[in-house]
Formats: sequence, C-alpha cells, structure tokens
Amino acid sequence: MQNVLILHAHQFYEGISTGKLNAAMADVVQQEMEQRGYTVQHTHIEKGYTVADEVAKHLWADLIVLQSPVYWFGMPWIYKKYVDEVFTAGMLQGSFITGDGRTRTDPTRQYGSGGLLQGKQYMASLTWNAPQEAFDNPAQDLFKGKSVDDVLVANTANYAFSGMEVLPSFSCFDVFKAPTVENDMVRLRAHLAEFVVDSECLIGV
Repeated sequence: MQNVLILHAHQFYEGISTGKLNAAMADVVQQEMEQRGYTVQHTHIEKGYTVADEVAKHLWADLIVLQSPVYWFGMPWIYKKYVDEVFTAGMLQGSFITGDGRTRTDPTRQYGSGGLLQGKQYMASLTWNAPQEAFDNPAQDLFKGKSVDDVLVANTANYAFSGMEVLPSFSCFDVFKAPTVENDMVRLRAHLAEFVVDSECLIGV
C-alpha cells in the first residue's frame, strides 16, 4: 500500500467561494487513489490542525495532493500559515531538510539540495477564475507566456526544497464565467491516471 495526503486549502467566502467544487475535486482524488490501492488521509486546514500531526502526515505520505482555489494568484492565506508552521517544525525536527544543501567544504552543492523527503511526490489541483488561454501565451499581457506551473513556483518550491518530486499541476479554469465541471472531473481523472502510478506497481521497487 502507498499513502496519500490530501490537503484541503479552501477558505470560505460567502457568495464568492463556498468550497463545493474543491470538495468535489478532493472526492474524485480520493476515489481515484483508493482504486489504485492507496490509503488516503485528509487535512482540512480551515477546520484546524495540530502541527506535530501534520509533520507526521508528511512523513507518512508518499504523495501529497493540494486541493485549493487560487485567490489573487496564490493559495489562501491559511495555507501559507500552514506551510510556515509545518515545514518549520519539520526543519527543526530534522526530518524535512538538512540545511539548504550547501556546505563550506563542497562549493558544488546547490542551494535547495538538502531535502530529506526524496521519493515522495507533490501535486497541486486548483480552481481558477482565470481562463486557460491566459497561460502559455506570450500575447497575454498578465502572465507573459508563463504556464500554470511557472506561476505556481512559489507554492511548489518548498516541496522541491524538501526533496519531493513536483508533478505537473491540474487546473479547473474560468470557474465563475464559463464553468465546465463535468468535463473538468473527467480531465482530473485522466490527469491522475497519467501521472500517478498504481500502488501495486510499486511493490518491490
């Protein structure tokens, strides 16, 4: 069996973001992962958490899936607070990183090469008001040709810094003006099928 931690980063805003879509997406992730033989745990950040327990969950998990809306081009502030608390505790405990990777005796060691969470994976699953055509298009002024994963680098860097492999993200676009929820769920299932290995295939690896 392999282990998956689903982080629910949705933050409620009356009349703007009630969380139904993100909850439905998290359910799809759970269904797909359980069908692949994974054990699933959840953390609903808005409902509260214990930092020590979250450090333990990160050490337990083989795959961490962040399910989150994008607010003002980033994750809700409760998620940033969660990351600051959990990753700092993991650092101080000596279980997430051994410094930043650089040493005085080996100048070839790169910044960010001190992670201890190798072999684990991280994936973001997101909901955007932005349309898909806002990304990967140099003619669009806002992101200037950047991809979703380029825009997300401030989110994914702490996982890479800790040694995890960052999988391509998944996005539902234009969720206010032109939602395509049924198709989005089909795409989410296909995305997981493409990038997540069945746990039985990992036995003996």
